[in-house]
Amino acid sequence: MFDQDNRINVAILAVPEVTASALFGMFDLFSSPGRDWSFIVTGEAGEQRMHPYVVARSTDGFLAANGIWVNPDYGFSDCPSPHIVCIPDFFVNPGESVAGMYEPEARWLKRSHEDGAMLASACSGAVLLGEAGLLVDCEATIHWGYVATLSNNYPGVRVRVDRSLVLSGEAQRIVMAGGGSSWQDLALYLIARFVGLKEAMEVAKVYMLQWHDLGQQPFASLMRLRQSTDAVINKCQEWLAMNYKTRAPVAAMVALSGLPERSFIRRFTKAAGMTPLNYVHALRLEEAKQMLETADLSIEAIANEAGYEDTSFFGRLFRRETGMTPAHYRLRFSSLRRALKQT
Repeated sequence: MFDQDNRINVAILAVPEVTASALFGMFDLFSSPGRDWSFIVTGEAGEQRMHPYVVARSTDGFLAANGIWVNPDYGFSDCPSPHIVCIPDFFVNPGESVAGMYEPEARWLKRSHEDGAMLASACSGAVLLGEAGLLVDCEATIHWGYVATLSNNYPGVRVRVDRSLVLSGEAQRIVMAGGGSSWQDLALYLIARFVGLKEAMEVAKVYMLQWHDLGQQPFASLMRLRQSTDAVINKCQEWLAMNYKTRAPVAAMVALSGLPERSFIRRFTKAAGMTPLNYVHALRLEEAKQMLETADLSIEAIANEAGYEDTSFFGRLFRRETGMTPAHYRLRFSSLRRALKQT
């Protein structure tokens, strides 16, 4: 596992569209094991256990997606042999194909994997694993907003948006983190696997990191907005946005559309990507989430405001769709509002 100076080589792949916070944040976390905890508790830095470096198709510097300058340490041809390759997230339009845009990166990733390296992606970085042909018939995860980017472009991939981390491939040498700050979970997992659990916990304490054990569900939007040319369905969606509390809203939309019920359901599902009833629930629950985040109403009152007379049913549905009870969701996501009230 170790190179000649007893450090684990961690290559962090950079493309011009890379998110700088993940790129340099990974660099910092992988530099920490063995070094920072000792410095915090004794005043003397310990021996660094990992050797992170930035690698790209060329060592020429470039501007990252947010305008920060990136100077790669190595190109693909001259970088130290990596034990781990990390792929930070990068900007790609949700659902769109990047076929042919990253061929040098895809070839290098495939070669590194064949040479025994563990490959790890954060958020949209999983797209490059797909480009390298490494996700065929595999489970995967990605940011909840980018599920279609994998499922539309890499046949056979099974996307697990409910999980923060997914391990795949032979000997589980491919690991993917969902999205946003889950690159922190990814780094902690890799530190624990390659250096040790003790060192991973020390890094978590130094940087005050919290494991996202609940996965992505609490953070994901339940609404999948889709552009449609179906004017009848758009009219019904606009009506529902203002009348989601109406009793029997699906029947009301059927009447508004002037279509037979079966035709309406078929056209609505095609246009919206979900059945009319699931769309109603998604819209109501998104409204409930916002009220839990921003209002002091009781759970029963929020259920009623969202269109549910049965609070128990609302609670079960909310937990099924978000992975949390309404009370737990409020506790986690209303803290910013509470902090602002104290100022």
